[in-house]
Amino acid sequence: MKKKINSRLTRNMNSRNIVGQKNMDPVFLILVFILLAFGLVMLFSASFARAYYYKQGNSFHFISKQVIHATIGVVGMLIISKIDYNKYRKYAVPLFLVSLCLLVAVLFTKGDEHGIKRWIPLGPLGQFQPSELMKFALILLFASIISANYNKMKTFRYGVLIFVVLLGIVVALMYLEPHLSGVVLMCSIAGTMMFVGGTKPRWFVILFVVAGIALIYILLFKGNYMSGRAYYWLHPFSDPRDKTMQTDQSLLAIGSGGVFGLGLGQSRQKFMYLPEVHNDFIFAVICEELGIVGAVAVIVLFLLFCYKGFEIASKSPDKFGTLMCAGIVAQFGIQAMFNIAVVTATVPNTGISLPFFSYGGTALAMQLFEMGVVLSVSRHSITPKLSDITHIGRKRVEKSRN
Repeated sequence: MKKKINSRLTRNMNSRNIVGQKNMDPVFLILVFILLAFGLVMLFSASFARAYYYKQGNSFHFISKQVIHATIGVVGMLIISKIDYNKYRKYAVPLFLVSLCLLVAVLFTKGDEHGIKRWIPLGPLGQFQPSELMKFALILLFASIISANYNKMKTFRYGVLIFVVLLGIVVALMYLEPHLSGVVLMCSIAGTMMFVGGTKPRWFVILFVVAGIALIYILLFKGNYMSGRAYYWLHPFSDPRDKTMQTDQSLLAIGSGGVFGLGLGQSRQKFMYLPEVHNDFIFAVICEELGIVGAVAVIVLFLLFCYKGFEIASKSPDKFGTLMCAGIVAQFGIQAMFNIAVVTATVPNTGISLPFFSYGGTALAMQLFEMGVVLSVSRHSITPKLSDITHIGRKRVEKSRN
């Protein structure tokens, strides 16, 4: 009898007592703008010396481009937030196929001075990084597949096989670039979504073992740049003028910052000592200028961002919204965690950027577009009316007394 009453009350609440929010989540929006503003300030501080040296005395070269992409991203975010997120479901497969074609196309580009091919040149418009689009495409496709087969996720065919095949294609293409950080991030996003979707834990154990064996084989027998990254991570001061220069200068910047830092704009390592100071290693400049206090502030902001993002995902009215939102938030959290780990030499250097902070127009615009999707989900969040919660509580109290 008790189960019937509780079931009926829950059914009533789900069917007619749930109201959708019409406004986007204000707390999440504020967190996005704080991270964006903080990132732009730190990017200018970290990049002006390098820009002045390499761009004919134009100290505003990097920040001006980043502000333009930030403006485009914010406008896009606000527009996307007004679009019903369920409309994206039908574009999951086409967007994934387009992203795959771009990942193939990037392999035929000239690449940089090290032979790394990650960007497609767009002339005066700059360059485009296909892996940034693939992140969202993979999230969208996985969310669509999992939500359509949610009751079958315990099986090998629907819970493992299809995702391993799709992910394997993406990983193979990114390995050829090569793009180790992208491979790690894609696998982490896919694993998170599969876990949330209901894939059995034992399959993760098997997949981790297989991935570990493959990684060991690559490091021991392929002799590529990944092996070098692992070696110099284990021997961080073996070649301070070349191979370990980034790590050494990064640790020096972090150590010199102390508790409160040298002051905003006062970093010394950004003056041509620390490579990639405006990109992958911008967190080191934050530590040097703002100290441990500034570093903790960044970490806390990302933790709050993830907490609020997963809260929005949990309140989505359907599984597609939950999975898509969870995948996007996981992407940002995992990427921030790996970047900080790389900068502090906790893990080998993988060339992963810090969301909202690192320089990169394609990345920042895509990040803000994805924030628009999360805000769109927040507009449809389900929240029980207070009167209905009170009514259910009253019924349960009366039954317990009887």
